[in-house]
Amino acid sequence: MVEYGKLEREIRIDASPDVVFDVVSRPEHIRMWWPDEASFEPEPGATGELVFGGHAVEQITVVEVDPPRRFAIRWIAGEGQVPDEDNSLLLTFDLEPAGDGTVLRLTESGWREKGWEAAVLEEAFHDHERGWDLFLSRLRDYAPKAVAR
Repeated sequence: MVEYGKLEREIRIDASPDVVFDVVSRPEHIRMWWPDEASFEPEPGATGELVFGGHAVEQITVVEVDPPRRFAIRWIAGEGQVPDEDNSLLLTFDLEPAGDGTVLRLTESGWREKGWEAAVLEEAFHDHERGWDLFLSRLRDYAPKAVAR
């Protein structure tokens, strides 16, 4: 039985940690591989939003900015709520140099703490698994091109 406590993914990207950090922490890059729109300042405590499909808006709170090693946000809070440690998922991008590229480790935690009923939790967790598989593939393709920008 799956615990649904933490979603983890790891990919190798053919770009330096500095480039990958910009790609996961700056709205102008994030919108190239993840949401349709992103607006926030990459500073701890900053709030903003991600827009998917032109209408699904997710509020975010920037938690940690440690270039070029870690970028973390909170998201998936209740409707109209600012994401904080009591009501949201913690999304962390950890970056590690790997030769001339970067290993990115994505962790999304806080699932059990959401208090969702089992069926809702399972559906949301699997939806995020599928989503991250798609979006991280886009990130892997986009980041090397961002070097030339």
